[in-house]
Amino acid sequence: MNKSSLDDVDRRIISELMKNARITYRELAKLLNLTDVAIIKRIRKLEQTKVVKKYTTIVDPNALGYSKISYTGINVKPEKLFDVVKTLKEKTYIKYLALTSGDHDVLAVIWASSASELEKIHEEIKNLDGVLSVYPMILSEVVKDEAYI
Repeated sequence: MNKSSLDDVDRRIISELMKNARITYRELAKLLNLTDVAIIKRIRKLEQTKVVKKYTTIVDPNALGYSKISYTGINVKPEKLFDVVKTLKEKTYIKYLALTSGDHDVLAVIWASSASELEKIHEEIKNLDGVLSVYPMILSEVVKDEAYI
């Protein structure tokens, strides 16, 4: 199933699940004016085709004591890229890690409890074998936080 094979009902189901993944089949059926069985079948198909990959909890890092969030670009020597990525994957302070084709080789989202902790983390990354440079972008304010299909 790809984006073009999703109909308006599938898109509404996904939209509602993104708002509240704990919504019941019955509530969803009532919202979309369908039967419970129709909703169950559609959701199973969305799951089987990996349109819906998982259900998760989104937490507020600040509520957990992480007051500093950094989107950090990392440039790496090409021959060390996968070694660096393997090391970074193991770090608990990194919450998201991706290879990119943009200005930086790697993008990491880092949660820290203070500015000094974040500085230490960036210094630790900078000192990894193969890392050429680290470009932190420290989050100051989120002005929009929702995803669309």
